Order: sequence, then structure tokens, then C-alpha cells
Amino acid sequence: MDHFEIRDGAMFAEDVPLATIAEEVGTPVYVYSRATLERHARVFREALSGLPRIHIAFAIKANPNLAVLRVLAREGFGGDIVSIGEMKRALAAGMKAADIVFSGVGKTRPELREALEAGIGQFNIELEQEGVAIAEIAREMGKTATAVLRVNPDVDAGTHAKISTGMKENKFGVPIDEAPPIFARLAALDGLAMRGLALHIGSQIFDLAPIERAYAKVGALVMQLRAAGFEIDRVDLGGGLGVPYERDKVPPSPAVYGEMVARVTKDWDVTLMFEPGRVIAGNAGILLTRVIWVKPGVLRPYVIVDAAMNDLARPAMYDAWHDFEAVRPGGERMIANIAGPVCESGDTFAMGRDIDTVQAGDLAVFRTAGAYGATMASTYNSRALVPEVMVDGDKFAIVAERVMPEALIAAEHVPDFLKD
Repeated sequence: MDHFEIRDGAMFAEDVPLATIAEEVGTPVYVYSRATLERHARVFREALSGLPRIHIAFAIKANPNLAVLRVLAREGFGGDIVSIGEMKRALAAGMKAADIVFSGVGKTRPELREALEAGIGQFNIELEQEGVAIAEIAREMGKTATAVLRVNPDVDAGTHAKISTGMKENKFGVPIDEAPPIFARLAALDGLAMRGLALHIGSQIFDLAPIERAYAKVGALVMQLRAAGFEIDRVDLGGGLGVPYERDKVPPSPAVYGEMVARVTKDWDVTLMFEPGRVIAGNAGILLTRVIWVKPGVLRPYVIVDAAMNDLARPAMYDAWHDFEAVRPGGERMIANIAGPVCESGDTFAMGRDIDTVQAGDLAVFRTAGAYGATMASTYNSRALVPEVMVDGDKFAIVAERVMPEALIAAEHVPDFLKD
């Protein structure tokens, strides 16, 4: 469920007409619903209520906007980060350092030091050398870093190849069959407290069977490590639950996922950690755009909108689907291609799509754009960086300004040797 709906013939975000936002802020613009974010956060937490000990850290890469993070911090979420920039955002939004988990394969020594200085709660170690480096830096600082070892269970998540992370050929984690000796060597290091395991097999998952297989493998490893004398008190199960980009394709609910987790992990006796991202933020946002032209085509017309691949990259990167709907639908339909102004053939959101009939000047939305939307935006073609708005009931606020080309140019410099 989300809070973007048609009332009296026009689409609203909660109690604010999208046309009002377009008039005051301009297009394209991302629009987030606070009520939807809060609802999704609570539904996810309630789905895990049958588990004895949990920790939820929002995957900040999905949507790092400070206002979004503040809403989730108030819901008790920590942050799953993959860079120091994301750590700074999490802290600025009010998330506690102790509730931050640092994931990712490319943590640099300066980043590790800064994270230790901040006192984050956990490092998810992706390779043995990284663990050695964390221990060394922690000793120099007179600290002990709490960490878990991320394992790669070699399970195909059944999702898009570019968002699959749990196969042996993927770059994440250590092979699960090599984990016991690596864990033992890391656990022997001063400055490092190895507390458990982590895994994450991919994103936009619709079938829980691969996740269950991966969890079962990790559960067996937990028992193996305990039998070897290691104290295991936490397992990070990652994230990855899918969202319905296409309304007729419905993923497993958080409740069904929670039931599976409870069944598989009932004998683990650990704190279970989760890193939801898309499932929390995806349907909480839309990209509001305006039709520039309806261009005749050989096979079908092109609807040219003012949003482009630099504003919403997922269709160009993953052939991803986003429902396209008129803000003021008239009841008629058309078959059309939807494209943006960027000078790339890949700047195409849909081909041969059955959509609301639109014409130049009409407003429309790309649905389910609250995750991996604005966070992946760029200024390609020297376009302005897309702004973001949050709605709260009958009011709204700009939560990220439109960054204009003039500001981008001001940040660049012509060296003296090129000046006349």
C-alpha cells in the first residue's frame, strides 16, 4: 500500500495534489510520502515480532536522503552503510552510531579508521585482509572492533544478474566452505571481536526458496563454529525482499518472510540482523515528470518526458519496469514508447507500453521510485540534479534542492595554463 492515489480525477501524494508540487517545485522531481515510509517500516518490524532478538538497519544506498533517514531513525531503524559518506548521513539523520553496520567490499583504511572513531556497531568483513587491517587500526587506536564475517553461500537468488550477490562468481563475501579457517584466524587477532556471520544473496527477490537455502547453509556454519569453540551471538541475514514494480506481480510479504526466518533460525540462539532497503522505500516515492512532446513514430508514438536516465537510471541499467501513469487520467489508453531528453538511445523508460493517453504538457509519474532513484541520479548532459520533496499529510517540503548547471560549473576550475 502507498499514499499516491487518484481523487476527483487527479493524483495526490497523501493530501497534496501532485499538480501543486509540480507548479511550485517544477519537474522532474522525486516525491516521497512520510506516511508510506512509516507504514512500511512498521509492517516490516511487525513481521519479525515473533523473533526473540532483532536489529534492523535500513540499507542507506537505497535512499540516503536525510529526511527519509530521519523518518526511519524515528522508527528505530539503524543504518546499513557502504561508505563513510553514508555513515555521515546516518549520523546526521539521528541514527545511533552503535546501530550502524558497515558493509561493502572496498572499505579503505581511512574509512575504517573514521568508522572506528565514530564508534559504529559492526563491521561486515568481506575478505580476510580487510579483517587484518581493521584489527591493526583498532589496536593503534586502543579500540576493539566488533565484526562478523560475510560468507558467500553460492546460492542463485533468481534475480537480475546485476543485483545478484550470493553466487560464487560474485565479488561479495568469502566462499562458505573457506569460512571456518578464515574466521578462526580473524578471531585470534587482538583488536577484533568476531561475533558472527553475515550474508546477502541479492535484491528484488520474489522467491523465498533461495533465501531459505542460503540461511540453512549459514545455520549449519553457525553450529560448526560453535562446536569449534567460537562464541556466535549474531547473524546478519541481509535484505533483498522485492517490491511490486508491476502491479500484477506480487512478491512475498514481510509477514511470510518473517515466518520463514522464524522457522529456519529457531535453534540458532542469536540476534538476527536485517538490512531492508527497497521494501521500505520503493513504493514510498514517485518521480513526477511532465510530457514535453508526443512524437509520431514509425511503429508507435514516443512520449518524450522531461525526466531522463540521469534522473532515474534503473530502466537504462537493468531494463527495469516502472509503472507510468497520468496525474490526471482521462480514461483513454494508448500504446507508446516513453523516453527522456538525454542524447542516448538507452534513455528509454518503456517500449510499446499500454499507458494512459497523454499529450504535451500533461503531468505523469513513474511509480515505485523511492528506492534506487534519486540516489543513483547524475548530471549527465549537464542536466540539473533532480530535487526531492517529502509530503506529510496536507503539507510538503523540499528535502533536496535542484542543483542547477550554474552550481556545477562554479565547482569546476580552468587551470592557469589554459587561461589567456
